[in-house]
Amino acid sequence: MGVEKKIGLKDAISIGIGGMVGGGIFAVLGLAVSLAKGATPVAFLWAGIIAMLTAYSYAKLSKKYPENGGTVKFVHQQFGSGIFAGGINNLLWVSYIVMLALYASAFGSYASELISLSGSKEIDTRIFQTVILLIALLINYLSVKLVSEIESLAVIIKLSILIAFIGIGFYGLSVHPENLKQLSPSNWESPLLILSGGMVIFVAYEGFELIANSISDLRDREKNTEKAYFGAVGFVIVLYILIAIVTVGALPFDQIANAEDYVLAKAAEPTLGQIGFTIITITALISTFSAINATVLGSGRVNYDIAEDDELPKYFCHMFWGKPVGFLITAILSIALVNSFNLQSISTAGSAGFLLIFCIVNYIGFKKHKELDSKSYVHLFACILCLLAFVTLIIQQFSVNRVGVITALGIIAFCFILELVYKKTEAKIG
Repeated sequence: MGVEKKIGLKDAISIGIGGMVGGGIFAVLGLAVSLAKGATPVAFLWAGIIAMLTAYSYAKLSKKYPENGGTVKFVHQQFGSGIFAGGINNLLWVSYIVMLALYASAFGSYASELISLSGSKEIDTRIFQTVILLIALLINYLSVKLVSEIESLAVIIKLSILIAFIGIGFYGLSVHPENLKQLSPSNWESPLLILSGGMVIFVAYEGFELIANSISDLRDREKNTEKAYFGAVGFVIVLYILIAIVTVGALPFDQIANAEDYVLAKAAEPTLGQIGFTIITITALISTFSAINATVLGSGRVNYDIAEDDELPKYFCHMFWGKPVGFLITAILSIALVNSFNLQSISTAGSAGFLLIFCIVNYIGFKKHKELDSKSYVHLFACILCLLAFVTLIIQQFSVNRVGVITALGIIAFCFILELVYKKTEAKIG
């Protein structure tokens, strides 16, 4: 590949930031506040620490195995292509489907605040969240180049407006400092709820793993791989914490609870009025739309890679309209999911899936630390933290969101059972 086709450090960081600051923050911010209350910035920091430690494993593994495929390839390097590896890779694909449902849910909630179609907000939300997935699917079939152009433009728009939102928010707090009382420790939830709040919203960070797919094209890979991961995750941690401070300082908790699905737009209202609400709502629509586009593309490719590695039926290597059939299947399953479950259940399932995947990736880093020339204790610590976070999420959510926990565990079990059945069927045929 010629030098002109290589991407620079800034591009790699942008891919990571674009992957994380997609629909996640717009979808789960209200959820985070409902769980952690005044400690919402702490919940984002806690989730960010786990993301940063896991980014260390991703950086070391990406440098050693820079070919496209990212997580799928790392799992193969350690576990070959047996039932366990296949189950984990299936879980990655299904977790992408869950993320698509989460982004579509956020898009539907924000769109129904701006435009009324049927007179019923619930029906409007369902229409918008379904239609946006179909539009994204169509765009992916028409032009992959268009997907990347939309993503590049959306990253600039959403970051510019979010940074402006933070600046205006802090100005609002300087005028009304009494609102900062909501952030005081007296308004914090119990440590377990703060930790589980951080874990339910962990999906807002998972996008950094998209950097792995671009490392093979990165200039000065030896020098820039770690910088790309840590730069992207570090920037997003600071961004999320500042957004959380502004949001909790802008609105009383009862108003945040009432506007849980579109809280970021509501938080712009006290300082900027209806114009602020509209601007943030439009930003949310652009942001979630670009995230849906990029995730349809990424998940379609993951699905194809898994089938190529003989961990899913070869049917998934088939083409439909010149693209892998996985694009279509992914979108259909996302539409079914987003119209069947609530936001908290979708978020819990997505976070649980990625925490388990990241736990495995950290374990791979630990096992291969000599080859990677890395610090084994960092990988091990990250692996244990992901596992503890996964268990905390399941235990806490089971008492308040049983459907979400059963969905999450059901998805994980399904991915491994699917692989077991496929391998046994294939063995009989073979």
